Amino acid sequence: MRLLKWLSVFATLGMLLVLLGGALVTKTDSGMGCGNSWPLCHGEWIPSEIDVALIIELSHRLVSGGVGLLVLSLSVIAWVKVGHIREVKFLSFLAFFFLLTQGLIGAAAVKWGQSDFVLALHFGISLVSFAAVLLLMLIIFEIDRKFDAHSLLIRKPFRLQIYSLTTYTLIVVYTGALVRHTYSSMACLDWPLCRNASPFDFSLYGSAQWIQMGHRAAAAGVFIWTGFLMMKALKDYKNSPIMKKGWILAASLMVAQVLVGAFVIMTYVHLGLALLHALVISLFVGLLSYFLLLSSRSAKYERSVK
Repeated sequence: MRLLKWLSVFATLGMLLVLLGGALVTKTDSGMGCGNSWPLCHGEWIPSEIDVALIIELSHRLVSGGVGLLVLSLSVIAWVKVGHIREVKFLSFLAFFFLLTQGLIGAAAVKWGQSDFVLALHFGISLVSFAAVLLLMLIIFEIDRKFDAHSLLIRKPFRLQIYSLTTYTLIVVYTGALVRHTYSSMACLDWPLCRNASPFDFSLYGSAQWIQMGHRAAAAGVFIWTGFLMMKALKDYKNSPIMKKGWILAASLMVAQVLVGAFVIMTYVHLGLALLHALVISLFVGLLSYFLLLSSRSAKYERSVK
């Protein structure tokens, strides 16, 4: 079990690197750093001409490939060793399948090109894989101390809120990725509003403003919804440290996400802040996935006592 625990930790950290690496490739416009050649760089095993874009793109490919092997190993070993645990087989499949899918989308984009709307799916697909790996890690560390469904029962109305918020958050993540891939990050130089002489401009530049403001409005929905669920958790689950601390952390991450997003605009898309923006939303989605796991167990327990 010790090997499996360490493997799960490294795979989870590796997935975070994959997410940040993908964001770095997009933010620095390095997607074609190796030309339209994949998996080689400009058709060469060892590129003869090296620049920054090539280093970023090739590093991302190498990290993704190495992490892919880690995730595959974790999925297979977890399936064999702890596959009797209810969620393990599904999460094992989910983790590797979505990581493979995002890799294929990336390869297709390099070889044949893809629309911005398809490329925007890339980050969200990687997030699903990250969430699955994170949950596998938590389950593996949980084995020594079994989860007791009686200790935390998330009631159905709150579970439905968690399911809905998670779905909505993934949609918002997609709009954020669309902002990056359509180069709309600086379409509005003001924050939080977009003061523009032609607010209903539907030209090429005007559409970028709509994409940017659409993402901000959608993100505001996640911020408000998370705050509401935090208040509800503090009121309805006073005796549950997991619910209280978890939703305080969720709200804190969302506050950080909004502030970092504002600073990204104010600093004209500072690269470090842009990567921090991607990291915070990844952690937020990971936390939501944990609440999904707890909700699933609560639902199973409710069905068993009926």
